[in-house]
Amino acid sequence: MPFALADHQRDLLDHARRLGHEALAEVAAGGTPGRVNRLLLAALAHHGLLGRLFPASAGGSREAEVISALELCLLREGLAHGSTEAETAVAMQGLGGYPILQSGGPELVRRWVPAIARGEAVTAFALTEPEHGSDAGAIETRAEPEGDGYRLVGEKTWISNAPEADVYILFGRTTPDAGARGVTAFVVPGDSPGLSGTPLELVSPHPIGRLELDGVFVPSTSVLGEVDRGFGVAMRTLDLFRPSVGAFAVGMAQAALDAALAHAGARQAFGRPLREFQAVSHQLAEMATRTEAARLLVYAAAEAYDHGAPGVTRSSAMAKLFATETAQFVVDAAVQIHGAAALEKGHVLEHLYREVRGPRIYEGTTEIQREVIGRELYR
Repeated sequence: MPFALADHQRDLLDHARRLGHEALAEVAAGGTPGRVNRLLLAALAHHGLLGRLFPASAGGSREAEVISALELCLLREGLAHGSTEAETAVAMQGLGGYPILQSGGPELVRRWVPAIARGEAVTAFALTEPEHGSDAGAIETRAEPEGDGYRLVGEKTWISNAPEADVYILFGRTTPDAGARGVTAFVVPGDSPGLSGTPLELVSPHPIGRLELDGVFVPSTSVLGEVDRGFGVAMRTLDLFRPSVGAFAVGMAQAALDAALAHAGARQAFGRPLREFQAVSHQLAEMATRTEAARLLVYAAAEAYDHGAPGVTRSSAMAKLFATETAQFVVDAAVQIHGAAALEKGHVLEHLYREVRGPRIYEGTTEIQREVIGRELYR
């Protein structure tokens, strides 16, 4: 598998990075912390980044029916360097839109995917529950048959874009005591009667919240895929997006490394630049090496996914694990090199320090990735 990017791939990475810095960061900064920034989504659509996620046949702008995992990684890495808010907005539109694209009927695709690609419909992927995060197959939200549909009763939490999303990909249990085999995926409009929610405040002010489902009716036509096979719908989407979580982390790590390099080259201490102190230069070398290693793991996992290579589960878990842990290390080291200035509100590293913690938890914690890798080693 190639480890050097082709010209068009490098162009995409550079384009996303440039837009993140020059066009999107200001729009992102103008949003309300912890709330969906619809102006940012409109800007992402205007610059063609949301359209790249979806095929032209479904209202997007891409010729291929499915985006390549590597292209998704390059897009997320580039955006993360300039605007983590823009990166996350793109990722959430993809994460919520792809289950409809991959598993929805023609009517569901026509109703929602073009609006998602235009940034007009905010979407959310609602899997996690208060008592079931890593063990997603044990979810308790009930989907009880009624007439030509289902009544949903339960609670979801830590859902990005909740409670403001226009449409939710929501997972409920249709067969009791059946584990992952008894879960069904539904498309649920955000204005459905019985659906309510409250925002949550995190260390990083992303739009995220809790949902309550009090007898929300969903017609059978809003089922994604087959009844009792919703866990597969979730996994197909997460398998595509998991390597790109690592790409998000690489983008943040590179931004922190760049800030540290600039500071260490310019800041004087005891009559010489910080970079001339061995303790600093060796730390910078370690940061750079780990970042590049993480980048290569991410690209390799994405290439493996795109080519249907064996061992994709293991390579994706390795990429997500190593990249997110690396980003935490690099951002923390960059803060240490800067000193107290990096802790001031508004500093790029203060921002990254809050942003970098989440990816080690969502879409499979560090510990779960190690469990997956360990299991795969014995297959």
